[in-house]
Amino acid sequence: MTDHDLVREVRARLTRASLALARVPLSLLGLALVPLQLVTYPLVLVTVGVPLLLLSTALARRYTGHHRGWAAGVLGTGIPSPYRRPANRGPMTRVRTVATDPATWRDLAFLPVNAVVGTLCGVLPLALWLGGAFGFAAPLLWLNGAREVEYSLIDADTPGNVVLAPLLGVAYLVLAWWATDRVEHLHARVARWLLAPGARAALTDRVRELADSRADAVDARAAELRRIERDLHDGAQARLVSLGMSLGMAEELMARDPEAARELLAEARESSSLALAELRGLVRGIHPPVLADRGLDGALRALALAHPLPVSVDLELAGRPEPPVESAAYFAVAEALTNVAKHSGATGAWVRVRHEGGRLALMIGDDGRGGAVPTEGGGLLGVERRLGAFDGTLGVASPVGGPTIVTMELPCALSSVKTSSSSGTA
Repeated sequence: MTDHDLVREVRARLTRASLALARVPLSLLGLALVPLQLVTYPLVLVTVGVPLLLLSTALARRYTGHHRGWAAGVLGTGIPSPYRRPANRGPMTRVRTVATDPATWRDLAFLPVNAVVGTLCGVLPLALWLGGAFGFAAPLLWLNGAREVEYSLIDADTPGNVVLAPLLGVAYLVLAWWATDRVEHLHARVARWLLAPGARAALTDRVRELADSRADAVDARAAELRRIERDLHDGAQARLVSLGMSLGMAEELMARDPEAARELLAEARESSSLALAELRGLVRGIHPPVLADRGLDGALRALALAHPLPVSVDLELAGRPEPPVESAAYFAVAEALTNVAKHSGATGAWVRVRHEGGRLALMIGDDGRGGAVPTEGGGLLGVERRLGAFDGTLGVASPVGGPTIVTMELPCALSSVKTSSSSGTA
């Protein structure tokens, strides 16, 4: 190591020691969140406690999230968020999820532990560096006649300590060099130990998420079946009943009034055409024929052509997704584009599809007014539940003023048939 490298490394370690000392007030600040959060739990019994609990928990999670990100940067490894995702079923369900989440209580335990560990890990490295510097400075003060100053390491009346003080200073500097990074890593490992999800907690949360996804999928399937039954009963079934009655009346009138029978047969033919059109529309809502015939590429391009706004499609796949995933992706994009037409006020939109890392990634964007959020009963929440049945995720970035970008990911494997297209504005 050259002298330049040595100086640069010393400067870097002194910087890290100074930053560790600067984190001490932040570590102590977390203690204020402990009583704030504990007081809100009894208040849940009254109305005011619900928002207070959610607010205090949000503050604590923001605080621990900062330390989680810092620890991940120090250790060079990601620390996933351990929190349960509350179901969108009302504020009390959210409060119950937050209050019973083991990660919430681990955050609460982290606050006092971090105050102690953060203070020690923040003070110790810089104290060692200062002790080393003091060991070299003390003999200089003694030689300059500063005998009136009393030092903890030397006695000014003992010239032998002029040699002992630099030796102690060297020892302090060696210890400071050794401890600066290790103390920082110790603090980061303590944060990871308390803030990272445990294996059992991760497995429990995974089982719960799968159970919620299954329940949402069952509810969505039941709602879809009810819709199909209602459409069949009110649409095609009614027309087929009318068709049967018209044919029966035409049969009775055939002998004595052929002209009236001919009119009834014409009505029956029209009713059969309308019933067939409704059945085709119903089947198309279950699984579009273009999706089965031309795959996701052709289906999305057809969807873009039928959209009232200009929509560009950029799709590149090394094969076709599995049919259930393909259908879920198609209807998710269709719902997102419907929201664009209804609510965004956009002048255009785009769709981008890729398959990376074993996941089908879809992005839908527009240049509208923004402000889109998943709400109960809204289309985006329905898309999230549809994707959740396949272990998929939905993300919405929609600042007020736009633009809006909806990202979707679905784990899936692809067939061997490559699909690649990039269309202009449809």
